[in-house]
Amino acid sequence: MEHDVKDLKLAEKGKLKMEWAQKYMPVLGFINEKFTKEKPLKRVRISACLHVTSETGNLMKVLKNAGAELALTASNPLSTQDEVAAALVKHYGIPVFAINGEDNKTYYRHINQSLDHGPHITMDDGADLVSTLHSKRKNLLKGVIGGTEETTTGVIRLKNMAKNKVLLYPIIAVNDANTKHLFDNRYGTGQSTVDGIIRATNILFAGLNFVVVGYGWCGRGIAMRAGGAGAKVIICEVDSLRALEAVMDGYQVMSIKDAAKIGDVFVTATGNKSILSRDHFLRMKDGAIVANSGHFNVEIDIPALENLARKKRQIRDFVEEYTLKNGRKICLLAEGRLINLAAAEGHPAVVMDMSFANQALSVLHLFREGKNFEKKVYPVPERIDKEIARMKLKTLGVKIDRLTAEQKEYLAGWQEGT
Repeated sequence: MEHDVKDLKLAEKGKLKMEWAQKYMPVLGFINEKFTKEKPLKRVRISACLHVTSETGNLMKVLKNAGAELALTASNPLSTQDEVAAALVKHYGIPVFAINGEDNKTYYRHINQSLDHGPHITMDDGADLVSTLHSKRKNLLKGVIGGTEETTTGVIRLKNMAKNKVLLYPIIAVNDANTKHLFDNRYGTGQSTVDGIIRATNILFAGLNFVVVGYGWCGRGIAMRAGGAGAKVIICEVDSLRALEAVMDGYQVMSIKDAAKIGDVFVTATGNKSILSRDHFLRMKDGAIVANSGHFNVEIDIPALENLARKKRQIRDFVEEYTLKNGRKICLLAEGRLINLAAAEGHPAVVMDMSFANQALSVLHLFREGKNFEKKVYPVPERIDKEIARMKLKTLGVKIDRLTAEQKEYLAGWQEGT
């Protein structure tokens, strides 16, 4: 079986890591029982470009148990857990092309290797696989039924492709499911981003000016967790409604230009590029820490930081200290890549349980219905979203009420008033 991982000797450690995560993924477990019995994806070829973590490993197992033929590659050069990649190859017979710390050339070679088996369905986290398929592997497009996308950044890219009439097969935006972004983006990104910064730096958050750039669901979660650790949170936004919401949530809101002068820690979570740039670096105080929690490292203008520096050094794992020409130092974490996956382990399994349940059921939905879809980005069907919520509540032992027949009739009518 073709594969490219760091070391198969790491497989036992990866297997145990997957088993630990599996304990906290009961919704995916329910789906696995059904998929294993029914084999609804028999001989369906799937190319997946996802963060190769223990949670992703469990999703791959579920899809294989459903009968799918898989190839997995990394969606970020620094997010791969090498032991999990090894376990998937050695213990579960799944081709994996991913090595932590791989260079850009290897990253795209791996994406192409995952496409070599001619997928019927793609699973993406950032849209690099879809982009490669549309630009360099067009010969494979005829066999593709559809795909899924996990991230805000990827959904933005794919919606722009659809808008410009260049998207050549339908995509389900898993990121936009309520059981994904309301929990994964907010609670998962919030906790794992703080975890990554603390692991990389060992700083105390209490009393720090903590700047969050972007107040979407990820930004909300980061702000919530940083504030809970005692930081004084500052929000920077371009959207007036989100900025107003941040004010009402009790945070200081200001421009990045103003925040740059007082911030101790900066985290970007926007899905856009050059959010922190030359002018901001020049305003930052000595010892400022800069990190990114958006999908791509373009949110921080690293070339500008390189040009401003007279020297740099690796001062800790995942911490590069840049000394500017004015003598001030700026510390960049994890090369500006996803701090929560590069310096930590990503989202807790209990959150990824719902996200990957959406992935699994959306793949099945695409396989069954995708040939009838237009070439555009679709939401996760509401029935799937609600079913996952119901399953999650069941695993938590939580019971909720049901509307009575009288209440349903009242909501469906208009005649009855006070």
